[in-house]
This record gives sequence, structure tokens and C-alpha cells, in this order.
Amino acid sequence: MKILVAYATKAGSTAEVAAEIGRVIESKGGCQVDVRPVGKLNGVDGYDAVVIGSAIRAGKWLPEATKFVEKHRDALSQIPVALFTVCLTLKDDTEENRRTVAAYLDPVREVVQPVEMGLFAGVMDYSNLPFILRLMMKAMKSPQGDFRDWEAIRTWAADLRPALLKA
Repeated sequence: MKILVAYATKAGSTAEVAAEIGRVIESKGGCQVDVRPVGKLNGVDGYDAVVIGSAIRAGKWLPEATKFVEKHRDALSQIPVALFTVCLTLKDDTEENRRTVAAYLDPVREVVQPVEMGLFAGVMDYSNLPFILRLMMKAMKSPQGDFRDWEAIRTWAADLRPALLKA
């Protein structure tokens, strides 16, 4: 089985999450996993399942991730697809925040129905941001730090593999 883990990232946090998801899925054996940024992909031909993830900016998936899903909607409708999101809102992992972040995926779920969804906290490192965004984050008093729960990410990825295989 060949699985694609595709992602969109601004500052690298989502790329690291995608790499770990790919590593966990592949470590279970029986699968070849490719981890690629959506901007470097021409499609999903040759893959038996796809995992697509994006960072959130202004309450939305990054435009390149959304465009990828829209452009390849027909091919994605033929194979199992899982979605994941990396969002600073989840630094406080409450039910309300999970509902908020899950709603950010509504436009994507209108295009493709995922077999699973992963919602993960991200990283805020001002030094990785463009100047204007850095000023905005400081003005909003966004907390700096790495809020990713690697154990939750690994557990989701391990549990995801069977969902992709049986779908």
C-alpha cells in the first residue's frame, strides 16, 4: 500500500507533524509513505490513501492546501482520505477549542469526506514569522512556545493506519 502525507505549512511546524505521522504509519510495516508539501505535488495518482494537513491562518486552512483538495477532488473521492490541522488555538485543549478548530475544516469537508480527522496544537516562534505577522502576533499577545502533544500525534497516526486500510 502506498500512502501520501501531504501538507501546507508557513513556519515548519505542520511539516514536522506530517513527517511524524508518515514515520509512524510506515513503522507499522506493509506501507510505503511519501511525505510532501502540497505545492510540490501534481496529484495523487498511484496512492492508495492520502493524509492531508495544514496549518491554520485566520481561521482557515492555508490556501495552497485548500486549492490542492479542490483541484484533486475527483481523485480524492476514490480513495480514503484523512485530514489533520495544526492550530495554536489548541494550546488549550478544551472541548470548545476542539469544536472551533474542527469547524475550520468545514470548507474542506464539503469537498472531501475524511475517514479520520486529527486536531493538534502547534508552535508559535516569533523568529520564524515574517516581520508583519510577527508584529501582529506580538500585538495580540500570542504565547510563544511549542504546544504540540507528540504522544497524541503518534497515537492518532497509529490509529489512522487501520482506518486508511479498511476504508
